[in-house]
Amino acid sequence: MGGSLTRWGILGLAALAAATPLRAPQAAEVKAARVWAGPEYTRVVFDLSGPLDYKLSRQGDRVVLELASSRLAGAFGAPAATGLFKGLSSARAGGALRLAAQAAPDSRPRSFLLKPAGDYGYRLVLDLYPGKASAPPPARAAGSAAATADASAPDAVKDDPAPVMAALRSARNGTLTTRQAALLLKGDRKVVVAIDAGHGGEDPGAHGPGGTLEKNVTLAVARALAAEINKQPGMQAVLTRDGDYFIPLKRRYQIAREKNADMFVSIHADAFTSGDARGSSVWVLSPRGKTSEAARWLADRENSADLIGGVSLDDKDDSLAAVLLDMQQGYAMQASEAIAGNVLRALGQLGPTHRGYVERANFVVLRSPDVPSILVETAFISNPAEERKLRDPAHQRELAQAVMGGVRSYFESTPPPGTWFAAQAARRSGLLAVADAARDDDRAAPAGTAPDRPSRPARQTGAVASASAASRADDGVRDLHRVGRGESLRSIARQYGVSVGALKNANNMQNDTVRVGAVLAIPAG
Repeated sequence: MGGSLTRWGILGLAALAAATPLRAPQAAEVKAARVWAGPEYTRVVFDLSGPLDYKLSRQGDRVVLELASSRLAGAFGAPAATGLFKGLSSARAGGALRLAAQAAPDSRPRSFLLKPAGDYGYRLVLDLYPGKASAPPPARAAGSAAATADASAPDAVKDDPAPVMAALRSARNGTLTTRQAALLLKGDRKVVVAIDAGHGGEDPGAHGPGGTLEKNVTLAVARALAAEINKQPGMQAVLTRDGDYFIPLKRRYQIAREKNADMFVSIHADAFTSGDARGSSVWVLSPRGKTSEAARWLADRENSADLIGGVSLDDKDDSLAAVLLDMQQGYAMQASEAIAGNVLRALGQLGPTHRGYVERANFVVLRSPDVPSILVETAFISNPAEERKLRDPAHQRELAQAVMGGVRSYFESTPPPGTWFAAQAARRSGLLAVADAARDDDRAAPAGTAPDRPSRPARQTGAVASASAASRADDGVRDLHRVGRGESLRSIARQYGVSVGALKNANNMQNDTVRVGAVLAIPAG
């Protein structure tokens, strides 16, 4: 081996380094302190003039930080009690400064030093976590109490929307099965959209030339987006943070997974060294990020029974686990691309986009393997004109409405199984009566009959054609047409070379009004 370190020697040194607290052999002045209380822990941050040597100990309900050869700045003021932090006192002990933080009973402390970054110098961080008896509360559903969010959260892990699309196709072909009918009829679940306000707490994000902080803009837009989502039938919003506190990046998408989110939207505001850069952008995970995250999941799966798309990986062999994970990641990335494209087009109607196409990066918050995820850069906060807009509550609502439009259009085109959107898709396509007939057939079936046999097509009247009847040649129907925006009965008739009267007769229509999304039977001849 020569003079090189062996693998185990390197690991041993790494373990020793991890077990050794971060220390610096010099004193410092404690300039200020501030506190943020989040739903999972409370963070106390002490601003320092430089690195220092410190020790942490627990004395009853007090967490004591002993700072060697250090002192308080003359303008230092103790922060107010917040969350698990109940107060701060200081004293001299020999040549050391003792800071005693009064903490909630059974809270668990964790401390570490941070090096200078951005506008901040050295910082000593004290995190207080709730004890085992008081588990951290779940992420709040925007606009309602946490209890309400728990009561309305979906009780099943979401599925690939492919079964819904297959059911719709089967109904159009007159081969709808009872199981597919049940899938279409179970339209009681709301889709859950997790909204992540970027940065927060001690992490302010980018600074605008007028002093605007990204963390404040992202929270305002996230709240506005949550309000828009909660106004929509069949949708529910969950905020990863609903206040000025910091959440680790990985924890943000973990919250979305815990809430069985159908989609994750992270809100940010871009910045550049030049004030000329402008426009919004939308990002998805890069292929490199997908590969690295897959490697992490497969490496850690022996220690975790976490679910990927509803399937545990810890009891699968390596090859099967890799295939299952790749399939789930492939679905999530494909859905992310579709969502991002919808949102970017909606933002383009509000103002300029930065590049005009969906961009890709290995952002941590986009790494969820089974939740479609996008990151929205609302505008460049470094651009003075865009900074003024980002501060405007009216513009914040417009941004939220644009993002909402892109999100909603995705769910309308690709409805998750068992959701309100899936049921609406069935109704728009005139398939609900077919599904009802399939369910009725199953109820009337003799004992021992296979439940998944093809159901008889149902006769339907009204402005929307019976999809099953449209599939039968003896009904004189040659095609189906879904009504798009701007189309009229007359333009559709011209497109297929039939008369308006024949089109109305084939669909049992009493007037010339057609609804966007409706499916019309096109008569033969």
